[in-house]
Amino acid sequence: MRARFLVLGDSLTFHGPSAAELVTHGRLWPNVAAAALGAQADVVARLGSLTRDGWWAMTKDAYVYSVLLPRADAVVLALGTMDHLPASVPSYLREGIPYLRPGGLRRGVRAAYLRAHPLAVRAFQGRVRMLPQRATNSYLTRSVLALRALFPGLPVIGIVPAPFAACSNYPVTATHPPAVEAARAWGRREGVPLLDLDAVAAPYFARRAHNPDGLHWSWELHREVGESLATLLARLWEAAPGPRRAAPSGEPLPPAHAIPVAAARPSSARR
Repeated sequence: MRARFLVLGDSLTFHGPSAAELVTHGRLWPNVAAAALGAQADVVARLGSLTRDGWWAMTKDAYVYSVLLPRADAVVLALGTMDHLPASVPSYLREGIPYLRPGGLRRGVRAAYLRAHPLAVRAFQGRVRMLPQRATNSYLTRSVLALRALFPGLPVIGIVPAPFAACSNYPVTATHPPAVEAARAWGRREGVPLLDLDAVAAPYFARRAHNPDGLHWSWELHREVGESLATLLARLWEAAPGPRRAAPSGEPLPPAHAIPVAAARPSSARR
């Protein structure tokens, strides 16, 4: 039986050079890695997903905690890039726009937000992120602690956030260097190996070989990221051989939300 790994991610997992693709597209980086390893990739991702959305997927999506997690031989927490994008308003306000009624009000508010966003980002100069760094760290730590408690020995991989280019939506990139430093510090502190998207993607962004939106990737970059993940997974699987497909006790696996992770919930983190 082929090994499987689960990727909890954002649109960088399924967006190509010009458009969003089916997650089964062979040139997307999770599938490049799977092909190199002779494995199978499961991808759970949404446009704009934050680390908070990854935690919610693990604890609220019954298919994720009932099927995808128990059969995974590794989990890739490919989240954090969207967290560090510069913001103009708190995420709860931005994400609440689709719920506004009637439709005319919703469209008006969305249009006003899109006009004001780049101006506000320039004014704030990157001081406001989509999710504060301490909240990013908190959600990642919760996720890792839950996975380690439920599935001892399961390899868990994080990421260093990918770069983004200054563009109309995100005209300020000052959030990136501190986010990279914070991600590497978090990985060292928690003992989590990291797929360094910053190191892999930086040369492509330096020569502007990216999507015109300043965020998504060329197929060449997808290939290189996939190969980097395959190398990292192969090393982790070699160090801990043998698939991990069941709870050590042989008992049915509890859903992820059943595990106490209070230690990973610092009171200072914004939810």
